[in-house]
Amino acid sequence: MHRLSLTALLVLLTLVLPACVVIEDGEVGVSKSFGSINDEPVQQGVAFVIPVARQIETWNVKLQERKETATVPSSEGMIVKLETSLLFQILPASAPSVRKTVGRDYVERVVTPYFRNALRDVVSGYPVRNIYSEEGRKEISRRMKEFLEGALEPRGIQVVDVLLRDVQLPQRFRDSIEAKLTAEQRVQQKQFELEQAKKEAEIEVARAKGAAEAQSIINSTLSEGYLHYLWIQTLNENPNVIYVATEDNMPIFKQVGSGR
Repeated sequence: MHRLSLTALLVLLTLVLPACVVIEDGEVGVSKSFGSINDEPVQQGVAFVIPVARQIETWNVKLQERKETATVPSSEGMIVKLETSLLFQILPASAPSVRKTVGRDYVERVVTPYFRNALRDVVSGYPVRNIYSEEGRKEISRRMKEFLEGALEPRGIQVVDVLLRDVQLPQRFRDSIEAKLTAEQRVQQKQFELEQAKKEAEIEVARAKGAAEAQSIINSTLSEGYLHYLWIQTLNENPNVIYVATEDNMPIFKQVGSGR
């Protein structure tokens, strides 16, 4: 009896399990009954499938990335190579509508063509210098995102972001940029040397000015009375030195016993 119950259970599971669909996190189900797609998505969990009467497709509603490499002309006609990424996802509530209007290959039929079109139309309106600059790249990304939002979101596809991963410029333009950077570095070096020379000159002027002011102070303080004071101090500090007067009233000091 036990064996019969186990056999019956296995038969039942064999019949029931193929009629179940497990919808995991980041997925929704699109239900189709007798060839007609239901407007409401099937939420996460276990859903039963009835052949012909009810079929369920699982749809990925997680964040997806579409990479694209394109060579596009700038506004000057120079060819620029771009490596870009489009981040997007299917809105869960819109999965049945996308299935009805576009189909499961919506990336190739809708997302990729609009993405390529945005690259050509938006980038071609910018000069190479703007495409290369950080500010210009941010503006291009923003304009591409706005373009794709207008084209894809009415179809149930949400645009999350557009990234310019790499910009490869024409060799001629790269050479001109390198030449400009080299020239700017030379100018900066010359400016630095000029500032150093100015500082050194200011230091020398300050030294000369200080010496002149010191000399002026000394000259202004060397009065006749002060000189007589110094003579008296010298005589007091050096008993072996004698004072010899001159016609100009200027002292001559002689050391006794020096032989001079």
